[in-house]
Amino acid sequence: MNGTTNKVLLIGNLGDDVKLHHFDEQNCIGRFPIATTESYISRTGERITETEWHNIVTRNKLAELCDRYLKKGDKVFVEGRIKTRKWDDNGQTRYTTEIVANSIEFLTPKIDNEQRQAMQNDQNKVQQSQQNTTVIEPPFIDEGEDDLPF
Repeated sequence: MNGTTNKVLLIGNLGDDVKLHHFDEQNCIGRFPIATTESYISRTGERITETEWHNIVTRNKLAELCDRYLKKGDKVFVEGRIKTRKWDDNGQTRYTTEIVANSIEFLTPKIDNEQRQAMQNDQNKVQQSQQNTTVIEPPFIDEGEDDLPF
């Protein structure tokens, strides 16, 4: 094998909504984090859960599709490559590692998205009605003795 390979496959959940940045009339970049989680049982029998965060970068049409259809919490399958960027920040060299996505599959079914949005809307309505509702206690009435036989 003469060449090298830089390929990443991730399945994870969005940690935030897609941030879309247009830098001219035809081109844009979308950025969002995804979390991947691994669980295992240690030698002591304790369950260990480790979460890794990955910064995803998409371009142009794929970025616009992600912005339109993805929301925080959605599950996605990302295929891409690792890219490390380097820049100078007031004399200090900074680095960041990103996953440049070639393709993204939306794994959260559309029905789940619609149901989740409907539930959030219902919760918001309940919270608003609770804020606007005044609770009136019934007055205490002392009527003396009951006429019950026991």
